[in-house]
Amino acid sequence: MQQIVLFDVDDNRLDLLPLTFTRPVSAIRVGILTIREKWERRLPGTYFDQTAPYLQVKFPAPVLEPADGGVLAIASHLIPTDDLIEAIALLPLGSRLTSSGRLLAYRAPRLLPPDRIAGLTEIDYPDTPIAILSLPDIFLINGAQIEADFELITRGCQSLPLSPSCTVIGDPSRIFIEEGAQIEGAILNTRGGDIYIGKDAEVMEGSIIRAPFAMCSHSVVNMGTKIYPDTTLGPWCKVGGELNNVVMIGYSNKAHDGFLGNAVIGEWCNLGAGCVASNLKNDYTPIRLWNYRTRHFAKTGLQFCGLIMGDHSKAGINTMFNTATVVAVGCNIHGAGFPRNFIPSFSEGGSAGFNNVSLPKFFDIARRVMARRHMQLTEADEAIYHHIFDFAEDFK
Repeated sequence: MQQIVLFDVDDNRLDLLPLTFTRPVSAIRVGILTIREKWERRLPGTYFDQTAPYLQVKFPAPVLEPADGGVLAIASHLIPTDDLIEAIALLPLGSRLTSSGRLLAYRAPRLLPPDRIAGLTEIDYPDTPIAILSLPDIFLINGAQIEADFELITRGCQSLPLSPSCTVIGDPSRIFIEEGAQIEGAILNTRGGDIYIGKDAEVMEGSIIRAPFAMCSHSVVNMGTKIYPDTTLGPWCKVGGELNNVVMIGYSNKAHDGFLGNAVIGEWCNLGAGCVASNLKNDYTPIRLWNYRTRHFAKTGLQFCGLIMGDHSKAGINTMFNTATVVAVGCNIHGAGFPRNFIPSFSEGGSAGFNNVSLPKFFDIARRVMARRHMQLTEADEAIYHHIFDFAEDFK
Protein backbone atom coordinates (compact mmCIF):
# COMPACT_ATOMS: atom_id res chain seq x y z
CA MET A 1 0.00 0.00 0.00
CA GLN A 2 1.52 3.34 -1.04
CA GLN A 3 2.24 5.95 1.63
CA ILE A 4 0.39 9.21 1.04
CA VAL A 5 0.92 12.44 2.97
CA LEU A 6 -1.53 15.33 2.80
CA PHE A 7 0.62 18.36 3.57
CA ASP A 8 -0.57 21.80 4.65
CA VAL A 9 0.84 24.73 2.70
CA ASP A 10 1.74 27.39 5.28
CA ASP A 11 0.12 30.39 3.57
CA ASN A 12 -2.96 28.37 2.70
CA ARG A 13 -3.38 27.18 6.27
CA LEU A 14 -3.18 30.79 7.53
CA ASP A 15 -5.77 31.87 4.96
CA LEU A 16 -8.14 29.24 6.37
CA LEU A 17 -7.90 30.32 10.00
CA PRO A 18 -9.80 30.21 12.34
CA LEU A 19 -10.98 26.78 11.12
CA THR A 20 -7.39 25.51 10.85
CA PHE A 21 -6.46 26.58 14.37
CA THR A 22 -7.79 23.20 15.49
CA ARG A 23 -7.44 20.90 12.47
CA PRO A 24 -5.32 20.28 9.39
CA VAL A 25 -6.74 21.58 6.13
CA SER A 26 -7.60 18.02 5.11
CA ALA A 27 -10.07 17.77 8.01
CA ILE A 28 -12.30 20.52 6.60
CA ARG A 29 -15.67 19.19 5.49
CA VAL A 30 -16.93 20.31 2.07
CA GLY A 31 -19.77 18.43 0.41
CA ILE A 32 -20.48 15.33 2.49
CA LEU A 33 -16.94 14.21 3.24
CA THR A 34 -13.82 15.88 4.60
CA ILE A 35 -11.01 16.50 2.11
CA ARG A 36 -9.02 13.60 3.55
CA GLU A 37 -12.01 11.24 3.32
CA LYS A 38 -12.41 12.16 -0.35
CA TRP A 39 -8.80 11.22 -1.09
CA GLU A 40 -8.95 8.02 0.97
CA ARG A 41 -11.98 6.81 -0.98
CA ARG A 42 -10.52 7.63 -4.40
CA LEU A 43 -6.78 6.97 -4.17
CA PRO A 44 -5.82 3.87 -2.15
CA GLY A 45 -2.98 4.25 0.33
CA THR A 46 -1.95 4.66 3.94
CA TYR A 47 -2.64 8.31 4.78
CA PHE A 48 -0.88 10.77 7.06
CA ASP A 49 -1.27 14.50 7.71
CA GLN A 50 1.65 16.93 7.72
CA THR A 51 0.41 20.06 9.47
CA ALA A 52 1.43 22.60 12.13
CA PRO A 53 3.63 20.94 14.80
CA TYR A 54 1.25 21.71 17.67
CA LEU A 55 -1.60 19.91 15.84
CA GLN A 56 0.42 16.73 15.38
CA VAL A 57 -0.38 15.67 18.96
CA LYS A 58 -3.87 14.88 17.66
CA PHE A 59 -3.10 14.34 13.99
CA PRO A 60 0.12 12.29 14.19
CA ALA A 61 3.07 13.24 12.04
CA PRO A 62 4.00 10.79 9.28
CA VAL A 63 6.01 7.78 10.41
CA LEU A 64 7.05 6.42 7.07
CA GLU A 65 8.71 3.14 6.22
CA PRO A 66 11.04 2.71 3.25
CA ALA A 67 9.03 1.76 0.17
CA ASP A 68 9.91 1.12 -3.44
CA GLY A 69 7.48 3.79 -4.63
CA GLY A 70 8.67 6.36 -2.14
CA VAL A 71 6.27 8.83 -0.57
CA LEU A 72 3.45 10.51 -2.43
CA ALA A 73 2.78 13.97 -0.97
CA ILE A 74 -0.35 15.92 -1.95
CA ALA A 75 -1.28 19.49 -1.02
CA SER A 76 -4.11 19.17 1.49
CA HIS A 77 -6.29 21.94 0.05
CA LEU A 78 -6.82 20.08 -3.25
CA ILE A 79 -10.13 18.40 -4.04
CA PRO A 80 -9.66 15.10 -5.90
CA THR A 81 -11.06 14.79 -9.41
CA ASP A 82 -10.52 12.02 -11.96
CA ASP A 83 -7.99 14.02 -14.01
CA LEU A 84 -6.04 15.22 -10.96
CA ILE A 85 -5.92 11.74 -9.43
CA GLU A 86 -4.61 10.29 -12.68
CA ALA A 87 -1.90 12.95 -12.96
CA ILE A 88 -0.80 12.46 -9.36
CA ALA A 89 -0.91 8.66 -9.45
CA LEU A 90 1.35 8.62 -12.53
CA LEU A 91 4.02 10.87 -11.00
CA PRO A 92 7.40 9.16 -11.30
CA LEU A 93 9.79 9.05 -8.36
CA GLY A 94 11.73 12.30 -8.08
CA SER A 95 9.11 14.54 -9.71
CA ARG A 96 6.63 17.23 -8.69
CA LEU A 97 3.31 18.30 -10.18
CA THR A 98 2.60 22.03 -10.47
CA SER A 99 -0.08 24.31 -11.89
CA SER A 100 0.76 27.95 -12.69
CA GLY A 101 3.79 27.61 -10.43
CA ARG A 102 1.76 26.27 -7.49
CA LEU A 103 2.90 22.94 -6.02
CA LEU A 104 0.19 20.29 -6.16
CA ALA A 105 2.04 17.08 -5.32
CA TYR A 106 5.39 15.31 -5.45
CA ARG A 107 6.79 11.80 -5.23
CA ALA A 108 10.17 11.31 -3.57
CA PRO A 109 12.07 8.67 -1.57
CA ARG A 110 11.08 10.57 1.61
CA LEU A 111 9.33 13.73 2.75
CA LEU A 112 11.28 16.79 1.70
CA PRO A 113 11.68 20.31 3.12
CA PRO A 114 10.34 23.05 0.81
CA ASP A 115 13.77 24.04 -0.50
CA ARG A 116 14.46 20.47 -1.64
CA ILE A 117 11.10 20.03 -3.43
CA ALA A 118 12.11 22.67 -5.97
CA GLY A 119 14.93 20.39 -7.12
CA LEU A 120 12.55 17.67 -8.31
CA THR A 121 11.66 17.34 -11.98
CA GLU A 122 8.70 19.59 -12.71
CA ILE A 123 5.61 18.27 -14.49
CA ASP A 124 2.93 20.76 -15.48
CA TYR A 125 -0.74 20.09 -14.73
CA PRO A 126 -2.58 21.84 -17.57
CA ASP A 127 -5.87 22.52 -15.77
CA THR A 128 -6.78 24.61 -12.73
CA PRO A 129 -7.49 22.17 -9.89
CA ILE A 130 -10.44 22.55 -7.56
CA ALA A 131 -9.03 23.76 -4.25
CA ILE A 132 -9.96 25.43 -0.96
CA LEU A 133 -7.85 28.59 -1.13
CA SER A 134 -10.00 30.86 1.04
CA LEU A 135 -12.77 30.51 3.62
CA PRO A 136 -15.60 31.39 1.19
CA ASP A 137 -14.43 28.62 -1.16
CA ILE A 138 -15.87 26.13 1.33
CA PHE A 139 -19.47 27.26 0.86
CA LEU A 140 -18.98 28.33 -2.75
CA ILE A 141 -18.14 24.81 -3.97
CA ASN A 142 -20.23 22.94 -1.41
CA GLY A 143 -23.17 22.21 -3.70
CA ALA A 144 -20.99 20.68 -6.42
CA GLN A 145 -19.13 18.67 -3.79
CA ILE A 146 -22.37 17.29 -2.35
CA GLU A 147 -23.17 15.99 -5.82
CA ALA A 148 -19.68 14.47 -6.28
CA ASP A 149 -19.66 12.85 -2.83
CA PHE A 150 -23.23 11.59 -3.25
CA GLU A 151 -22.16 9.63 -6.33
CA LEU A 152 -19.08 8.33 -4.52
CA ILE A 153 -20.91 7.24 -1.35
CA THR A 154 -24.12 5.80 -2.80
CA ARG A 155 -22.76 3.99 -5.85
CA GLY A 156 -23.89 0.35 -5.62
CA CYS A 157 -25.78 0.94 -2.35
CA GLN A 158 -29.47 0.66 -1.56
CA SER A 159 -31.37 3.51 0.06
CA LEU A 160 -34.00 2.98 2.71
CA PRO A 161 -37.51 3.68 1.39
CA LEU A 162 -38.89 7.17 1.89
CA SER A 163 -41.92 7.39 4.17
CA PRO A 164 -45.22 8.04 2.34
CA SER A 165 -45.79 10.92 4.78
CA CYS A 166 -43.17 12.93 2.84
CA THR A 167 -43.76 14.96 -0.32
CA VAL A 168 -41.17 14.81 -3.12
CA ILE A 169 -40.84 17.45 -5.80
CA GLY A 170 -38.64 16.03 -8.53
CA ASP A 171 -36.98 12.64 -8.84
CA PRO A 172 -37.30 10.45 -5.69
CA SER A 173 -34.28 8.38 -6.78
CA ARG A 174 -32.08 11.39 -5.98
CA ILE A 175 -32.79 10.91 -2.27
CA PHE A 176 -30.56 8.48 -0.37
CA ILE A 177 -31.43 7.47 3.19
CA GLU A 178 -28.90 5.55 5.29
CA GLU A 179 -29.69 2.86 7.85
CA GLY A 180 -31.44 4.07 10.98
CA ALA A 181 -32.42 7.47 9.59
CA GLN A 182 -35.90 8.83 10.19
CA ILE A 183 -37.75 11.31 7.97
CA GLU A 184 -41.46 12.04 8.29
CA GLY A 185 -43.78 14.72 6.97
CA ALA A 186 -41.08 16.65 5.11
CA ILE A 187 -41.12 18.33 1.70
CA LEU A 188 -38.05 17.41 -0.38
CA ASN A 189 -37.24 19.13 -3.68
CA THR A 190 -34.65 17.27 -5.78
CA ARG A 191 -34.94 19.32 -8.96
CA GLY A 192 -31.65 21.02 -8.18
CA GLY A 193 -29.65 17.98 -7.10
CA ASP A 194 -29.32 15.15 -4.58
CA ILE A 195 -30.36 14.80 -0.95
CA TYR A 196 -28.30 12.62 1.41
CA ILE A 197 -29.64 11.60 4.83
CA GLY A 198 -26.93 9.96 6.95
CA LYS A 199 -27.05 7.05 9.35
CA ASP A 200 -29.33 7.55 12.38
CA ALA A 201 -30.12 11.12 11.28
CA GLU A 202 -33.60 12.60 11.66
CA VAL A 203 -35.67 15.09 9.66
CA MET A 204 -38.71 16.12 11.67
CA GLU A 205 -42.15 16.89 10.29
CA GLY A 206 -42.85 20.15 8.54
CA SER A 207 -39.29 20.65 7.31
CA ILE A 208 -38.71 21.89 3.76
CA ILE A 209 -35.44 20.96 2.05
CA ARG A 210 -34.11 21.92 -1.38
CA ALA A 211 -31.25 19.97 -2.94
CA PRO A 212 -28.32 19.76 -3.01
CA PHE A 213 -28.39 18.94 0.70
CA ALA A 214 -26.50 16.54 2.95
CA MET A 215 -26.73 15.65 6.61
CA CYS A 216 -24.28 13.24 8.18
CA SER A 217 -24.82 10.64 10.89
CA HIS A 218 -26.90 11.49 13.97
CA SER A 219 -27.76 15.01 12.80
CA VAL A 220 -31.24 16.41 13.36
CA VAL A 221 -33.40 18.85 11.39
CA ASN A 222 -35.98 20.22 13.81
CA MET A 223 -39.67 20.74 13.03
CA GLY A 224 -40.50 23.34 10.42
CA THR A 225 -36.91 24.02 9.36
CA LYS A 226 -36.34 25.67 5.98
CA ILE A 227 -33.15 24.56 4.24
CA TYR A 228 -32.05 26.07 0.94
CA PRO A 229 -29.57 24.44 -1.50
CA ASP A 230 -25.87 23.76 -1.03
CA THR A 231 -26.14 23.09 2.72
CA THR A 232 -24.22 20.42 4.67
CA LEU A 233 -24.68 19.31 8.26
CA GLY A 234 -21.74 17.32 9.60
CA PRO A 235 -22.24 14.55 12.17
CA TRP A 236 -24.21 15.26 15.36
CA CYS A 237 -25.51 18.68 14.30
CA LYS A 238 -28.96 20.02 15.15
CA VAL A 239 -30.59 22.81 13.15
CA GLY A 240 -33.78 24.81 12.99
CA GLY A 241 -34.99 28.05 11.47
CA GLU A 242 -33.63 29.01 8.04
CA LEU A 243 -30.33 27.93 6.47
CA ASN A 244 -29.00 28.78 3.03
CA ASN A 245 -25.66 27.49 1.69
CA VAL A 246 -24.27 26.61 5.12
CA VAL A 247 -21.50 24.16 6.00
CA MET A 248 -21.42 22.88 9.59
CA ILE A 249 -18.32 20.74 10.07
CA GLY A 250 -19.83 18.74 12.91
CA TYR A 251 -21.11 18.61 16.52
CA SER A 252 -22.65 22.10 16.31
CA ASN A 253 -26.15 23.44 16.86
CA LYS A 254 -28.39 26.13 15.48
CA ALA A 255 -31.52 24.51 16.80
CA HIS A 256 -34.01 27.39 16.76
CA ASP A 257 -35.46 30.12 14.56
CA GLY A 258 -33.08 32.60 12.98
CA PHE A 259 -31.24 32.93 9.68
CA LEU A 260 -27.80 31.64 8.70
CA GLY A 261 -26.53 31.88 5.13
CA ASN A 262 -23.30 31.54 3.13
CA ALA A 263 -21.61 30.44 6.34
CA VAL A 264 -19.09 27.95 7.72
CA ILE A 265 -19.42 26.76 11.32
CA GLY A 266 -16.74 24.69 13.06
CA GLU A 267 -17.21 21.99 15.70
CA TRP A 268 -18.83 22.32 19.13
CA CYS A 269 -20.47 25.66 18.33
CA ASN A 270 -23.93 26.79 19.43
CA LEU A 271 -26.11 29.57 18.04
CA GLY A 272 -28.91 30.45 20.47
CA ALA A 273 -32.58 31.00 19.73
CA GLY A 274 -33.25 33.91 17.41
CA CYS A 275 -29.61 34.25 16.40
CA VAL A 276 -29.29 35.83 12.95
CA ALA A 277 -26.26 36.48 10.73
CA SER A 278 -26.34 38.85 7.78
CA ASN A 279 -24.91 37.58 4.49
CA LEU A 280 -25.57 40.72 2.40
CA LYS A 281 -24.62 44.36 3.01
CA ASN A 282 -27.41 46.92 2.91
CA ASP A 283 -25.65 48.86 0.14
CA TYR A 284 -24.95 45.67 -1.87
CA THR A 285 -21.23 46.49 -2.09
CA PRO A 286 -18.63 43.68 -2.31
CA ILE A 287 -17.73 42.06 0.97
CA ARG A 288 -14.43 42.19 2.84
CA LEU A 289 -13.47 39.36 5.18
CA TRP A 290 -10.83 39.25 7.91
CA ASN A 291 -7.66 37.44 6.80
CA TYR A 292 -5.29 36.18 9.48
CA ARG A 293 -2.27 35.98 7.18
CA THR A 294 -2.41 39.62 6.06
CA ARG A 295 -4.09 40.88 9.26
CA HIS A 296 -6.42 42.99 7.17
CA PHE A 297 -9.96 42.78 5.86
CA ALA A 298 -9.45 41.33 2.40
CA LYS A 299 -11.60 41.97 -0.63
CA THR A 300 -13.55 38.86 -1.61
CA GLY A 301 -15.40 40.11 -4.68
CA LEU A 302 -18.50 38.45 -3.23
CA GLN A 303 -21.89 39.94 -2.63
CA PHE A 304 -22.94 37.18 -0.23
CA CYS A 305 -20.86 36.02 2.74
CA GLY A 306 -22.10 35.29 6.23
CA LEU A 307 -20.69 33.98 9.49
CA ILE A 308 -17.38 32.11 9.82
CA MET A 309 -17.06 30.55 13.28
CA GLY A 310 -14.18 28.57 14.77
CA ASP A 311 -14.51 25.63 17.16
CA HIS A 312 -16.11 25.88 20.61
CA SER A 313 -17.60 29.34 20.05
CA LYS A 314 -21.11 30.27 21.18
CA ALA A 315 -23.70 32.98 20.55
CA GLY A 316 -26.50 33.76 23.01
CA ILE A 317 -30.16 34.22 22.18
CA ASN A 318 -31.03 36.96 19.68
CA THR A 319 -27.38 37.62 18.85
CA MET A 320 -26.98 39.59 15.62
CA PHE A 321 -23.90 39.22 13.42
CA ASN A 322 -22.92 41.70 10.72
CA THR A 323 -22.17 40.53 7.20
CA ALA A 324 -18.98 38.46 6.94
CA THR A 325 -18.19 38.24 10.65
CA VAL A 326 -15.24 36.03 11.62
CA VAL A 327 -15.44 34.51 15.10
CA ALA A 328 -12.33 32.64 16.22
CA VAL A 329 -11.95 29.80 18.76
CA GLY A 330 -13.46 29.64 22.24
CA CYS A 331 -15.58 32.81 22.02
CA ASN A 332 -18.80 33.64 23.86
CA ILE A 333 -20.91 36.37 22.22
CA HIS A 334 -24.04 37.78 23.84
CA GLY A 335 -26.05 40.94 24.42
CA ALA A 336 -27.85 43.46 22.23
CA GLY A 337 -26.43 45.15 19.16
CA PHE A 338 -23.90 44.04 16.56
CA PRO A 339 -20.48 42.89 17.80
CA ARG A 340 -17.47 43.80 15.65
CA ASN A 341 -16.93 41.65 12.58
CA PHE A 342 -13.68 40.09 13.75
CA ILE A 343 -13.65 38.48 17.20
CA PRO A 344 -10.29 36.99 18.33
CA SER A 345 -9.98 33.67 20.12
CA PHE A 346 -11.00 33.36 23.79
CA SER A 347 -13.12 36.52 23.83
CA GLU A 348 -16.36 37.09 25.73
CA GLY A 349 -18.81 39.96 25.29
CA GLY A 350 -20.69 41.77 22.57
CA SER A 351 -21.29 45.19 21.05
CA ALA A 352 -20.23 46.92 24.28
CA GLY A 353 -16.80 45.29 24.20
CA PHE A 354 -14.98 42.07 24.97
CA ASN A 355 -13.03 40.52 27.83
CA ASN A 356 -10.63 37.58 27.74
CA VAL A 357 -11.86 34.07 28.53
CA SER A 358 -9.56 32.19 30.90
CA LEU A 359 -8.36 28.75 29.86
CA PRO A 360 -9.80 26.98 32.95
CA LYS A 361 -13.21 28.51 32.22
CA PHE A 362 -12.96 27.49 28.57
CA PHE A 363 -12.03 23.89 29.47
CA ASP A 364 -14.87 23.67 31.99
CA ILE A 365 -17.44 24.74 29.37
CA ALA A 366 -15.92 22.54 26.65
CA ARG A 367 -16.07 19.45 28.87
CA ARG A 368 -19.75 20.04 29.64
CA VAL A 369 -20.60 20.63 25.98
CA MET A 370 -18.78 17.52 24.76
CA ALA A 371 -20.29 15.34 27.49
CA ARG A 372 -23.70 15.97 25.91
CA ARG A 373 -22.45 13.94 22.93
CA HIS A 374 -20.76 11.36 25.19
CA MET A 375 -17.31 12.62 24.18
CA GLN A 376 -14.38 13.86 26.23
CA LEU A 377 -11.86 16.65 25.91
CA THR A 378 -8.62 14.70 25.52
CA GLU A 379 -5.11 15.63 26.63
CA ALA A 380 -4.27 16.18 22.96
CA ASP A 381 -7.20 18.59 22.64
CA GLU A 382 -6.07 20.47 25.74
CA ALA A 383 -2.52 20.79 24.39
CA ILE A 384 -3.87 22.27 21.15
CA TYR A 385 -6.02 24.82 22.97
CA HIS A 386 -3.13 25.70 25.29
CA HIS A 387 -1.08 26.55 22.20
CA ILE A 388 -3.86 28.63 20.64
CA PHE A 389 -4.37 30.46 23.96
CA ASP A 390 -0.64 31.12 24.45
CA PHE A 391 -0.31 32.64 21.00
CA ALA A 392 -3.73 34.32 20.84
CA GLU A 393 -2.19 37.80 21.04
CA ASP A 394 -0.23 37.11 17.87
CA PHE A 395 -3.47 36.69 15.90
CA LYS A 396 -5.40 39.77 17.03
